[in-house]
Amino acid sequence: MAAIEQAELQLSIQIENLLVAMNPRGMKNVKDALAPGYYLRAAQLLKGLTGTILIGTGFPVADTFETDGPVGAIALYNALETLGAQPILVSGEPFVTASENDFRVHKLIDGDLINAKQEAIGSLAKLQPQAVISIERPGLAEQGLYFNMHGEDISDNCACFDHYLNESNCPTIAIGDGGNEIGMGNIIPALSKLDITPAITTCDELLIADVSNWGAYGIIAFLAKWANIDLLAEVDSLALLQYVSDRGSVDGVTRENNLTEDSFPATFADELILNLRKLTHFI
Repeated sequence: MAAIEQAELQLSIQIENLLVAMNPRGMKNVKDALAPGYYLRAAQLLKGLTGTILIGTGFPVADTFETDGPVGAIALYNALETLGAQPILVSGEPFVTASENDFRVHKLIDGDLINAKQEAIGSLAKLQPQAVISIERPGLAEQGLYFNMHGEDISDNCACFDHYLNESNCPTIAIGDGGNEIGMGNIIPALSKLDITPAITTCDELLIADVSNWGAYGIIAFLAKWANIDLLAEVDSLALLQYVSDRGSVDGVTRENNLTEDSFPATFADELILNLRKLTHFI
């Protein structure tokens, strides 16, 4: 048993290194602030769940939402559903309405920070999630506001998902790639190295990646290994980018309606997925 645990820890470390290898926004520089094995621990929190799992996503950019976040959220949604869970995508407008015909969704109210805590408490009581996941959701900064990667205040256009993690009585997981996302409160001292207004919202397990979408694939890799189902083979990154692009997404870096995520074309995600499938011995 100890040998299996050690092997899985080493696999997690390989995945963690792979996911920050390019280091476009400094996540490799802050990785040492996290105890090794964070992808393994996060996946273990989701292993075997069959109830409701909330997946918050959708970072507001240019009056719409960026490609990074929803793509990974949909991929994880599909994987969890295949394994028997009941995932729900949680977001504000316009993503929540744009995707409601294809997925179970729950709507956040944009810009309502005053009532956000009570809204989250009521929704958690109704939905009774077994886990809450945030993928590239803006996190509240110390000032009680939301800021993008350029330090611009985006609070008026940003729905609050933070309290879904703060007020939940179930495991919470967050994925980010820059320092201003939900969950980054776990490593505030390390974020001083970055030119960012950091988020202070915390979570049980913080995952970092060069692109937040890719962090979802790291979780899926473990879930696939344990279920002996090649779940990542079903992830078509270009098709997912096309899906969100057709619904008005923009690249978070270029702010253009392109089939890219943080300026990376789909081929980068494809190569990453291929490497994850190799690491988990599906190919």
